[in-house]
Amino acid sequence: MQRIRLRYTKRGRLRFTSHRDFQRAFERALRRSEVPMAYSAGFTPHPKVSYANAAPTGTGSEAEFLEIALTEARDPDVLRELLDASMPDGLDVVDAVEARTSGLADRLTASVWEMRLDGVPVEDAEKAVTAFMDAETVEVQRRAKNGMRTFDARAAVVGLQALDPQPDRSGDGPCAILRLVVRHVTPAVRPDDVLSGLRAVADLTPPVPAAVTRLAQGLFDEESGTVTDPLAPDREAAPAVTTADPAAAATAPEGAGSA
Repeated sequence: MQRIRLRYTKRGRLRFTSHRDFQRAFERALRRSEVPMAYSAGFTPHPKVSYANAAPTGTGSEAEFLEIALTEARDPDVLRELLDASMPDGLDVVDAVEARTSGLADRLTASVWEMRLDGVPVEDAEKAVTAFMDAETVEVQRRAKNGMRTFDARAAVVGLQALDPQPDRSGDGPCAILRLVVRHVTPAVRPDDVLSGLRAVADLTPPVPAAVTRLAQGLFDEESGTVTDPLAPDREAAPAVTTADPAAAATAPEGAGSA
């Protein structure tokens, strides 16, 4: 059995698809691409697909991950192209590696998020960010299955800064871009929880809903403060490919090839 790990995106209007919607679209792509999927046992067999830490509905993402199990070996790059061609535009399969290490989910310990706040001056966003980061705790509430739940949104945040929008995305009115690095903890702290925290500590309330995109997801590096690529260990574990013909590497007799 071969295992392939894939990175996919949720872009544009497709950010509003639910995780279940993506599952249906992906399983259709598997059938169209004639992928030799491994199936579970039991009365209702289903393709062996493992999803890891999917982004909330309504948020875009450049870094969603899943793993599939195959009954026959396939080239990861060819498989990626076939699946990407079978997916709707906006749900794009952008990377694929053969799984050569264990614990993909264990390497998804943090995310980098971008939040676009239209109608918010950068100066106001900077003041709110400072107040949030200086606070020891920032309690927010979120509705859960058993009612409202109160938790600290500050402890999971390891980085938060306010930036000017890029020139090609500036628009007509004021706009602030928040760059957020957050650890994956329990309960999960989501970008909207951080926005609730900014409202609580600095009364920052964007006039329109924030456009939220996950830029990266992976292992948090304590020394550099960055989020690393979770597929890198699988690439590093791949055996080196030797293209040279061993017979051609033999030393040619003296004078061979001369005129």
